[in-house]
Amino acid sequence: MVWRVDEEIMAKILDIFSKRQAKKEKKGKIVVDNRERNSSVVSELVGMGYSVEWRQLAVGDYLVNGVAIERKTVSDFKSSIVNKRIVSQLLELKQYPKSFLIVEGIIDEDVYSGGIHENAFRGFILSILLEFGVGIVYTHDAKDTAKYIDVLARRREKGEIGIRASKILLSREEQQQFILEGFPNVGAVKAKALLEKFGSLGKIFGASEEELKEILGVRAEEFRKLLE
Repeated sequence: MVWRVDEEIMAKILDIFSKRQAKKEKKGKIVVDNRERNSSVVSELVGMGYSVEWRQLAVGDYLVNGVAIERKTVSDFKSSIVNKRIVSQLLELKQYPKSFLIVEGIIDEDVYSGGIHENAFRGFILSILLEFGVGIVYTHDAKDTAKYIDVLARRREKGEIGIRASKILLSREEQQQFILEGFPNVGAVKAKALLEKFGSLGKIFGASEEELKEILGVRAEEFRKLLE
């Protein structure tokens, strides 16, 4: 028996396949840290049509159009709280004008076990939001994490954002403070105190170690060495 397919029906079938094929087109590139090579998130992203550029990132695990993402499973998140590693990672993450932390598996796993008191855990979550100013996204699993990254990639404009791009519209005083806060162990309080005492960046950078000690204390030596 020979089956004959109507030309109109065949055209519709081909149209369906062409639409499916179009959906699989490459979406763009996501920069991923080398330490994420064994993560299921990467395979999910590749399955969505993204290409991956592997790098040895100094900050974060994923870069999506200039947005830095630090990804942690629940167990890694808890261990980083215990050994204090999370503190330096959050400070480094803030170098980007847009960044956030993903905690993967926190919705389905008991986070109050494993040696951390539940109120201490809640307190640290609040510190991340209020003191470090870093946003947190909670995901079910690697697939859910990849979906968040996918949505972010599609809603952000193409092209990477410079690390200080969002600071262009700051006032002159804010720009001076921003520069000073770029030095290790110089926060907002010390930056303001330096500007009040010396009046300008030029005078601060020209000050002696002894003069700087009034505000920076033992950190004055480190500050001078960086300038030199």
